Amino acid sequence: MNKLLNELGTRPFSAAEYADIVRLYTPETAAALAARADAVRRTHYGNAIFIRGLIEIGNICKNNCLYCGIRRDNAACDRYRLTDEQILACCEEGYALGFRTFVLQGGEDSAFSDARLCALIAAIKAAHPDCAVTLSLGERSHDSYAALRQAGADRYLLRHETADATHYAALHPADMSFDNRMACLQDLRALGYQVGCGFMVGSPEQTAETLGKDLKFIEEFQPEMCGIGPFIPHAATVFADQPAGDVGLTCYLLSVIRLICPRVLLPATTALGTLAEDGRERGIRAGANVVMPNLSPPDVRGKYELYNHKLSTGAESAQQVADLAKRLAAIDYVVVTDRGDYKKEG
Repeated sequence: MNKLLNELGTRPFSAAEYADIVRLYTPETAAALAARADAVRRTHYGNAIFIRGLIEIGNICKNNCLYCGIRRDNAACDRYRLTDEQILACCEEGYALGFRTFVLQGGEDSAFSDARLCALIAAIKAAHPDCAVTLSLGERSHDSYAALRQAGADRYLLRHETADATHYAALHPADMSFDNRMACLQDLRALGYQVGCGFMVGSPEQTAETLGKDLKFIEEFQPEMCGIGPFIPHAATVFADQPAGDVGLTCYLLSVIRLICPRVLLPATTALGTLAEDGRERGIRAGANVVMPNLSPPDVRGKYELYNHKLSTGAESAQQVADLAKRLAAIDYVVVTDRGDYKKEG
């Protein structure tokens, strides 16, 4: 194998070296890295696959990100917002199904104020003290993140989308700031969250160089979680005619991330399963160890459409966790009932 690939994970790389790693992608190099990544993941987590119950609490968003189906200016989006009672009912159902982490995800919606979210988090933790609460609610102030953490939130997912400021500007409107996105991630880390970042593979104007910067950022930041998935266009965005990202390259990059962040909690995302029937399994074989089946009420799952044809039924449905377990057992992995916390070194 190429010398650079052999050294991956053994020393810090430059962004330029990571760009070279991206350019070295072939099915053969991907298979070799996947074998190494799987071995590293098994060293720390065995063959355990952690399940998270995803609750999409609302698709109302103040932002106008150019790639996103729930962007503010998409007048065709069928908007909804779950009540607190609906969210707590999702957690009750999820707990009975074996979930011990709940992920509350939604657009940046002022209706979900700090006071409301703090009360909701406290209610979830009171009902299920053995569970973790993960939030994925976008950019908020330091004081907001602090209040949510104090209320009991354990983890926060905030995809950085790209570590290149010029590329960030190509994906977002002028009123959104690359520097603020990065500052939010630093705030979350300082407040003691288990922090997740991530990016889309194959997003418009992405290059090997921008991906190299992403990988260097991940190497330096060492997130507890990292969510990457292939870009999938949405018909109601300016990128409607852009091609989707590549499943093979996404899996290759999952392996790279596993090697540079050996203990990272790494999802096999819904986007992988949307583009390829065996996408989830391919992601797990490449080093992923988390899946997030959908616990949202069935009547709203189709409305949280970040991209076209997003899966929310079948094995993506939380109610089909037994089917998911069978599919993963067929490739020698085990779904576990566990909070699935990040394993610190030592």
